[in-house]
Amino acid sequence: MLTIEQEIYDAIVAHARRDHPDEACGVVAGPEGSDRPERFIPMVNAAGSPTFYEFDSTELLALYKDMDARDEEPVVVYHSHTATEAYPSRTDIGLASEPNAHYVLVSTREHGNSEGPVEFRSYRIIDGVVTEEEVTITPTQKTQEASTP
Repeated sequence: MLTIEQEIYDAIVAHARRDHPDEACGVVAGPEGSDRPERFIPMVNAAGSPTFYEFDSTELLALYKDMDARDEEPVVVYHSHTATEAYPSRTDIGLASEPNAHYVLVSTREHGNSEGPVEFRSYRIIDGVVTEEEVTITPTQKTQEASTP
């Protein structure tokens, strides 16, 4: 099951709408081993395509170095489908290289970059096997700043 805060859900959906008609893609990082998606990182679709996404290799390398320095890992890898349902394509399945990640797909096929419902689904993809999982959206937790006297 993927548990994700409303603010991150909203950010993923907004990115998918903003990039429509091209596919959007990105990562939500979290502390290593925690399964907590905490840091939203929108990426550039280097393919610039309505039917395919590709992370820019330089941007992806920088992201992995940054996550490593922060003791983070990709908890969610997301992208959008602009004309089809939110289900992984054969290409998506072949690109899935993070066995611990939740693969989120957002379909903007119905409303494009306009307001309206989207299809938001999450999967585990391990060794080519796709398993859909439940998504629970929780209220955003605001961190309390410690006050000084």
